[in-house]
Amino acid sequence: MDRHELRSALLDTGLSPESFQLAGVHEHVPVPPDFWFLRRAAGGRWEIGLYERGEYDVREVHATEDAACRALFHALTARPAPP
Repeated sequence: MDRHELRSALLDTGLSPESFQLAGVHEHVPVPPDFWFLRRAAGGRWEIGLYERGEYDVREVHATEDAACRALFHALTARPAPP
């Protein structure tokens, strides 16, 4: 799963578009007060976490975009990511 597929899967669940941000695919202007995020980290890794009150709180780091997308889908829906 990549960020484009993740965006579609999350929106298909009925999740609010303002509840998440996917770097380079689904970003906000203006920035909401809080949301979950997925972004590329140093060394080619991927981070997921929560943005609150102007601070990014990284909760997990993954080796691949696929793993990070699946983890974020699960964090937001409490369900496994679609195949």
